[in-house]
Amino acid sequence: MTLTTELTDVQKEIVATVRDFVEKDVIPVANELEHADTYPAEIVQKMKEIGLFGLKIPEEYGGLGEPLTTYALVVVELARGWMALSGILNTHFITAWQIENFGTPEQKQKFLPRMATGEVRAALSMSEPHAGSDSQAIKCKAIRDGDVYKVTGTKMWVTNGLRSGIVSLMCKTDPSADPPRRGISVLLVEKEPEATKLPGLEVSPNIDKLGYKGVETTELIFDEYEVPVENLLGGEEGQGFYQIMAGIEVGRVNVAARAIGVAQRAFEEAIRYAQERETFGKPIAQHQAIQFKLAEMATQIEAARLLMMNAAQKKDRGERTDLEAGMAKLFASEMAMFVTTEALRIHGGYGYSKEFTVERLYRDAPFFIIGEGTSEIQKQIVGRQLLERYKI
Repeated sequence: MTLTTELTDVQKEIVATVRDFVEKDVIPVANELEHADTYPAEIVQKMKEIGLFGLKIPEEYGGLGEPLTTYALVVVELARGWMALSGILNTHFITAWQIENFGTPEQKQKFLPRMATGEVRAALSMSEPHAGSDSQAIKCKAIRDGDVYKVTGTKMWVTNGLRSGIVSLMCKTDPSADPPRRGISVLLVEKEPEATKLPGLEVSPNIDKLGYKGVETTELIFDEYEVPVENLLGGEEGQGFYQIMAGIEVGRVNVAARAIGVAQRAFEEAIRYAQERETFGKPIAQHQAIQFKLAEMATQIEAARLLMMNAAQKKDRGERTDLEAGMAKLFASEMAMFVTTEALRIHGGYGYSKEFTVERLYRDAPFFIIGEGTSEIQKQIVGRQLLERYKI
């Protein structure tokens, strides 16, 4: 493991800017917006203004050109304030990364400058009602007809499905391919943001969720929706499975960072409450049982942070990181479940009340053990890579 924990001056400045933004503009309103299930339009506008949508997009396309490590650190800060904001950014980030790394020169020039400013935001669409972890089982198809592909099928759990102007769509351009992954491609589907019905495309109402409020999650129902052939990512059919999996690899670093942000906030809320709340004549923080909880919480958060940073830095060096990203995502996801549960226990009955922030954090944590691949899928990935690495 080659890990550098010292940040550059630029990284320190960016993280400080985002932390200040979160403290002033997010934390004071997050609980209210969450409980009202309200989309944070004003906060998103401020995210555009400080350049977050172009954070990792190359400077030649109008972005800041920062490495994945910087992006991950920013996500920690956003999720610490309100996890919904990191979700609004995540699918945009993955799609931009895919276009940067796999897109044709024309696709980069067409999409990245507008994505860098947040003028156009992106969604990522993999799952279907019957196909989640088994991504090769998708049925959504895109059949070429002259200069367009006609897309038909239903996609599920699409974060930013309504407000996005671009959807990185995993679909089958060759439904008869064997194995199925060879027939999978990615189309950069353009649509009108916030439109619920277009010719050949219907966007469902927002799916009501346990947590992760403030960012819409929808179905996309395609019926021969036309997409120009030039929007085939990379210009070659059959490359989509690899393109999606590579994008999800960096996405798993993102999910690890989100889990760390949520857990960090839960820890902060718990240690503050433990010093204020008294039982048996003294603050509960002075009870050994509570100190043990705080010690385990802080240790696991720091361990997750180091795993996440290691995966991000390795990816920034251009190395393969499915093992490291899988480990980071697995550990951080389970850590967030543990830490938020312990924070709720420290709060006692108040932790179950919407009056306290820990209730929101407790509801957000289960997302991490599901999103971007379940914990069980991460264990499979890590196990396979370990056997490959230590093959005898």
